[in-house]
Amino acid sequence: MIIVTSNKGKYAEYREIMEREGISLELVLMSYPEEQLDTVEEVARRSAEFLRNVVGGDFFIDDSGLFIESLKGFPGVYSSYVNRTLGNEGILKLLDGKIDRGAEFRTCIAYYDGAVNIFVGKTRGVISTEIRGRNGFGYDPIFIPEGEGRTYAEMSTEEKDLLSHRSKAASAFINFLKKKKI
Repeated sequence: MIIVTSNKGKYAEYREIMEREGISLELVLMSYPEEQLDTVEEVARRSAEFLRNVVGGDFFIDDSGLFIESLKGFPGVYSSYVNRTLGNEGILKLLDGKIDRGAEFRTCIAYYDGAVNIFVGKTRGVISTEIRGRNGFGYDPIFIPEGEGRTYAEMSTEEKDLLSHRSKAASAFINFLKKKKI
């Protein structure tokens, strides 16, 4: 199975999830244009449609976003850009003094096999008041999933995979692949 991404952290997470299911993963490390549309599903679908003419054979991509309620869903589909420019410190600064720290992480996998197939995973949680933990990448040090007291970055990969938006999308994707016997 081929994953197309410029994010080695995403690749590492998917590799662990897929290998546990007996699916080997090949990385095509490349950047590609991501239109900034209204939802992660739209962004993922458009990206897969663009890449179908670039990548040979079946592949999948992932678009993920952190949607913070008190910021009206920001950074949402702009999460990657905001992480590169403001980082976790900037998000915490935007939330300084806010009581409502509710958030949702969303992942959309777009799998291209001649058609674009969509698989979504969501995890509710809150944004911490400080950066905590050393594992993971991106917003992991500030996102605390519902029912937990730790950020993703304070968890082992296995613990995070039990709760994460990415593992939920991957689970739906893997079930699809099993039904197709891929």
